[in-house]
Amino acid sequence: MLLNHKEEEHKQELLTTQLEIQVQTMEHIGREIHDNIGQKLTLASLYTQQLSYENKAPHISENIESISQLINNSLSELRELSKSLTSNSIESLTLIELIEQECFKINALQICQVHFTYKLEITNLNYQIKSISLRIIQEFLQNSIKHSKCKNITIDLYFKEKLMYLILKDDGIGFNSNKLKTKGIGLNNMKKRIEIIGGTYTLESKTKEGTQVTLLIPIKE
Repeated sequence: MLLNHKEEEHKQELLTTQLEIQVQTMEHIGREIHDNIGQKLTLASLYTQQLSYENKAPHISENIESISQLINNSLSELRELSKSLTSNSIESLTLIELIEQECFKINALQICQVHFTYKLEITNLNYQIKSISLRIIQEFLQNSIKHSKCKNITIDLYFKEKLMYLILKDDGIGFNSNKLKTKGIGLNNMKKRIEIIGGTYTLESKTKEGTQVTLLIPIKE
């Protein structure tokens, strides 16, 4: 039992280190996007504006305006990406707020509809639980959109007897779960992640009946 306890502590230390490195890396990339690429695009935008002002040929000016618009759109997207990478939203937001953000992003694509319900919000969840839960949700959403041809995805979250229940379900085409490894859709990654924080993972899927993932995560007071 002592060995198992030490192994569990070692896993927790590794996970914490990995998450810290991940956050630091994203922050570094965000700063590089803002300070380096962002400045170059801003300069390019100024150059095209100057060219448009100096050039009198209508068709050339129109082309320059199109290039300028493309640069400005790219700059706007890069700024949003930089902001998302440098702001540690996982640390500052609740799990409910993080999930709502993901639902908003997917619903804005108008590919399928994501429905999120929850009961009893717990605001003091640690970084590990929020981070891993969010990554699993993101992976499930991506898999469902890419592979399931679903019209609806539901996310249910509730807490009961020191356990957090997270149920993810789509109404897509489903698949034979016995052939999961050959499908290459990454659902096994969810199981590995949830086991690191002592949770359990259940996958249910049948052809033409959709897919459901149920996660049970212990909550320490």
